[in-house]
Amino acid sequence: MGLIEVGPIRVFAFHGCLPEEALIGGQYRVEVTVSGDFSKAEAQDDLRETVDYGRVVAIVQEQMAIRSRLIEHAAARILDALKQEWPLHGPWRVRVTKEHPPVSGDAESARYTVEG
Repeated sequence: MGLIEVGPIRVFAFHGCLPEEALIGGQYRVEVTVSGDFSKAEAQDDLRETVDYGRVVAIVQEQMAIRSRLIEHAAARILDALKQEWPLHGPWRVRVTKEHPPVSGDAESARYTVEG
């Protein structure tokens, strides 16, 4: 068994419940982890036998470009897209961090993690 970790992937996106967030956007970090049997990739040195990091980043960017009110929704969409791309690998973990959320008080970030 092996573990692949990609990230944090930095993305500028327009998620949030406040109308202003749809206009000004904000910084996000996304981390993706997948475990599985990557022994064929280890033995054969073949990208087709593993998870392509470049494609992971592209999927994250594609999904983060679709506006959501909640980071929970964005994270679930990313997870679904990854599972669709690589149905034989898993389980997956997707962590979305919103930097400096607009809350009353001093919060460096808000984070949501989904697994499946």
